[in-house]
Amino acid sequence: MIGNTLLLAIREIRRNLLRSFLTILGIVIGVSAVITMVTLGRGATQAVQAQIASLGTNLLQIRPGQRLGPGGSGGAPAFREADLDAIATQIAGIAAVAPEARSSVTVVSGARNWSTSVTGTTNAWLKTGNWTLASGRTFEDTELRAGSAVCLIGETLHRELFNGADPLGQMLRIKQFSCTIVGLLASKGQAAMGMDQDDTVIVPLRTLQRRVTGNLNIGTLLVSLDDTADSRAVQAGLRQLLRERRKLAAADDDNFNILDTRQLAETMSGTTQLMTSLLGAVAAVSLLVGGIGIMNIMLVSVTERTREIGVRLAIGALEHEVLLQFLIEAVVLSSFGGLVGIALATVASIGLSALLAMPYVFQPGINLLAFVFSAAIGVVFGYVPARRAARLDPIEALRHE
Repeated sequence: MIGNTLLLAIREIRRNLLRSFLTILGIVIGVSAVITMVTLGRGATQAVQAQIASLGTNLLQIRPGQRLGPGGSGGAPAFREADLDAIATQIAGIAAVAPEARSSVTVVSGARNWSTSVTGTTNAWLKTGNWTLASGRTFEDTELRAGSAVCLIGETLHRELFNGADPLGQMLRIKQFSCTIVGLLASKGQAAMGMDQDDTVIVPLRTLQRRVTGNLNIGTLLVSLDDTADSRAVQAGLRQLLRERRKLAAADDDNFNILDTRQLAETMSGTTQLMTSLLGAVAAVSLLVGGIGIMNIMLVSVTERTREIGVRLAIGALEHEVLLQFLIEAVVLSSFGGLVGIALATVASIGLSALLAMPYVFQPGINLLAFVFSAAIGVVFGYVPARRAARLDPIEALRHE
């Protein structure tokens, strides 16, 4: 019985293909919009997590001042190498700690020049930031102690200054001195805020202090934690140690701030997930609109087929058989719309993910949920027309013109 009713429903749908297509258009748009929004949202979340993870694993960034951002130091004193040594020796749970002093410069190689940032640090900087070398070597201990004129460069400088040729052993002029390129950093791409991480030159800390900045200031301390370390306990220890070293009284506020990149990743991921949920909810409204469209067309169909319904009832069809026929028609329409919507959403999600440079994350759960919901829309909004058809009086239906 169900099979025959399904065949009848498909026959009626094929009889008016254009009207059937217009009927399911709302369902198609609703399903595709919901899946696309959720898929792009999940891809954006993964992209944000990956970009923040590229800054370093279990990384704490310590900067002078009470807040982050330009002007956030508020005249607070910078860090010194002694602070670095104290953290490394007195705080437990630390895998690596590195200084980071930066300056904006124009670098020159041959006839080419490029505006970039130069970072003074140690080899521990590579570990805290999850950096690897594409070629070459890191700094030697003697080079770090002496402040030698050696440097590592990022992929952006490799491309812009050397056109992809081997840069090892080449000379790079930074302001008034030239350094020898001893290593090429593996590419990491953009960071979470859109900054090109590969657009950089790395020199020993003392080289930067003596030849570029002319002072001993360290702008940032990078602290990488052990996998088993308690981030809150380490932060508490760091805060107490730095307050002592910076001679802050109990009533004084911290004149430094500690940023936990893991907490930042969780916050930004939560934000993108919330936005995804809101966009998905807005898109789901079109599913309700599609359901209303199905109910409207099915009511029209009942009116058009009144005599057919009368004949079926007159020759012995039961009310529940007529109800089932129209209900199955509504479910078939909405389910087909759901399938078309899923196919359209898949194509749109893949295309938009590639266009926005985000990972495409296939989610069978949201696809299945959208299809089930579209079928449920057919049941909910198709019941009223089906019930109306089943309750028609056979005699009145046969008289209908």
